[in-house]
Amino acid sequence: MKIKSISDIPNAIFYPLKSWAEQSTGNWNILIGVGFLLFMGSAIFAYVFYKKIGQDDERTNKIFLKSSYFMLWVIILCDMIFPKDYMWNVFFLFKYALAILAGGIYMAIQYKKDLS
Repeated sequence: MKIKSISDIPNAIFYPLKSWAEQSTGNWNILIGVGFLLFMGSAIFAYVFYKKIGQDDERTNKIFLKSSYFMLWVIILCDMIFPKDYMWNVFFLFKYALAILAGGIYMAIQYKKDLS
């Protein structure tokens, strides 16, 4: 696939994934399964650090807002990178899994900093 413009970059990156996923239902199920595991793992990871950080107060509100800020940036970045023409639901799953993971990683870093 030749890249003619900037808008062709997501297609050049993700079209081979589409071709692989459409070869068989097993490949499609692997892709959905990995996305679902990533989503569930990210949600559990973020929830654990949400509980570890503690109750809402002035210190934790700042951490939670910054975590949401990073989640928003990941969603915006994924909207720019992931294609919208095909496999939209699969990329939707990966987009929010990565966003929750980014928020969880930020909370984990802040939790480790507070312990030091």
